[in-house]
Amino acid sequence: MNPADKAGIQAGDYITHLNGESVVDMNLKEAIDIMRGEVGTPITITIIRGAEEPFDVELVRDTIKMASVKHRVLNNVGVLRVSTFNEQTTSGLKDSIKELEESENPPIGYVLDLRNNPGGLLTESVSVSDLFLEQGEIVSIRGREKKDVQVFSAKKGDLINKKPLVILINEGSASASEIVAGALQDHDRAVIMGMKSFGKGSVQTIVPIDSGAIRLTIAKYYTPSGDSIQAVGIEPTWWFHEQN
Repeated sequence: MNPADKAGIQAGDYITHLNGESVVDMNLKEAIDIMRGEVGTPITITIIRGAEEPFDVELVRDTIKMASVKHRVLNNVGVLRVSTFNEQTTSGLKDSIKELEESENPPIGYVLDLRNNPGGLLTESVSVSDLFLEQGEIVSIRGREKKDVQVFSAKKGDLINKKPLVILINEGSASASEIVAGALQDHDRAVIMGMKSFGKGSVQTIVPIDSGAIRLTIAKYYTPSGDSIQAVGIEPTWWFHEQN
């Protein structure tokens, strides 16, 4: 449980002050700088909740560990929620799937929820895709020159034994999320549902110059079918609009 949960902070709470200082004229970095600090030290935040009067809450700073994978079972379907692609994502998915498959009533199929997942490590997007594929290309990276091509392919072994798979995406699904969705869609391994993804499929580098630096696009990600992700995104097989 993180410090906000321990203190009873709720979704929709509005922070007005940090240690008595109004946040009205602060930018995000300034607010973060105030909130961050040594583990075990306190910070007082002022909250407005609905029509209630503003009130103070003291939080004790702590190290927050984000689990990139969560799972649950819904109507005999295993739901795998991936919030980001970090160093623990593939291992987290393996552990989740193993736990579900070894349960008394293993799921009849799976949903991989990548909604609002901004991406992360390329290596993790490749290894996550590989969990559900037996073979074939996962993604290619192509530079300006024809010879500048790097291809990542799957190894044999489908961790869920060819059970039905649905992937959920929306406009907040980007980069590594789109690589996974694109690979499994092109290989007809998964049905993609939701809304069109963000379209972040470029590889960039920062080049220093005298007055600062410039960001250059040096390559792009391509799905197995040869489609560029950049500024295009992944089109779902089935569209639906999320309800607030």
